[in-house]
Amino acid sequence: MSDTVTIIDNKTGKQIECPVLYGTYGPPVIDTKSLYNELGMFTFDPGYLTTASCRSAITYLDGEKGILMHRGYPIEQLAEQSTYLEVCYLLLYGELPTREQYDGFRADLNKRNLVHEHLERFYTGYLYDAHPMAIMVGITGALSSYYHEALDINDPVDRDITAKRVIAKMPILAAHCYKHAMGHPFVYSRDDLGYVQNFLNMMFSLPNRAYVPNPTAIRALDLLMILHADHEQNASTSTVRLSGSAEANPFACIAAGIVTLWGRAHGGANEAVLRMLTEIKDPKNIPQYIAKAKDKDDPFRLMGFGHRVYKNYDPRATIIRKACHDLIDELNTVHQPLFEIAMQLEEIALKDDYFIERKLYPNVDFYSGIILKALGIPTSMYTVMFALARSAGWIAQWMEMMTDPDFRIGRPRQLYIGTEKRDYVPMEKRSQRHD
Repeated sequence: MSDTVTIIDNKTGKQIECPVLYGTYGPPVIDTKSLYNELGMFTFDPGYLTTASCRSAITYLDGEKGILMHRGYPIEQLAEQSTYLEVCYLLLYGELPTREQYDGFRADLNKRNLVHEHLERFYTGYLYDAHPMAIMVGITGALSSYYHEALDINDPVDRDITAKRVIAKMPILAAHCYKHAMGHPFVYSRDDLGYVQNFLNMMFSLPNRAYVPNPTAIRALDLLMILHADHEQNASTSTVRLSGSAEANPFACIAAGIVTLWGRAHGGANEAVLRMLTEIKDPKNIPQYIAKAKDKDDPFRLMGFGHRVYKNYDPRATIIRKACHDLIDELNTVHQPLFEIAMQLEEIALKDDYFIERKLYPNVDFYSGIILKALGIPTSMYTVMFALARSAGWIAQWMEMMTDPDFRIGRPRQLYIGTEKRDYVPMEKRSQRHD
């Protein structure tokens, strides 16, 4: 389809025809690349809320309809039938793997599931109570100083090796953050364990005590990682792409994504949900906190409700809710009041006109914090878990960008509202203009 949109400068009468681009799904996009050259204008879009920064074939979401798909596969089908590692392959290569391809992928990851011993020493530079995300930022960035033999970003073979290194090594870096905080010895990765089971083993096994994870726990974490693997052009993914557009070291690009994910408004929501449930303490206190949430003069906010993009029920929340039930029933390690509070809050949100009118439906963070707590993962590690899962999406987006024919360094523009041009005044001649 070759539609165009006419943009007219009312001041000069000049006009241009901008092509309208159509994707597989979603709203069409106006191609404004010629706007500045033809009319001398930029677009103004704070937060890039109506700007498509790239073409992508990886993830599609429709917030109004509650749809999330990876490479065309609905998240509901992937969550029910797939595994995180299979989803990693799908994100990277565009298709679900055959058995032979999957086994080869596993073997390639196993070749790379160690980190240089020198890198292990980096952890000793951090205090034992340093926030794990601070450590993840530094350690991931430090990977940039290793593995020089395969860092030609223009070589598809090197890019593929780098992607596999990211997926293989991120669980090691994350688990060691926990071990450093606990003062426990680091545990090496094991080729005979599945991806998620291997991570849990690195987290919780000890030299004097074997760790045998519950199968329900493995499945719950695997599911959680599938749901967090990629989410289109969010803040952290856009940061990875922007860093990559400058042809930065890919490990540094992933570190930049971790920095952005660490932001309270992005990756810290599941941690905030658990703090909120703990603050409520008892189901009988729910009405009081609902009233506080509705009071516009009260700073209290119910965490885990609503989403920047989803204006319907978060499809990931529907999936993870059952996993949360199953895990609680199987392990019985979380105080039941927390789960009861969560269930009652959800019921209220789905029936109360206040929440319905504002489309404040429970999102994936509402349940993920409870699952992580049930697994014995400390609250400070929650965003690290998010980064571990999302690293697959970040590196897939980076790989896609590197082959984009429109690839160029990111350079947003601005609307300058500062002082007009003025001449420099020597200090002795300046008058006092402000305190």
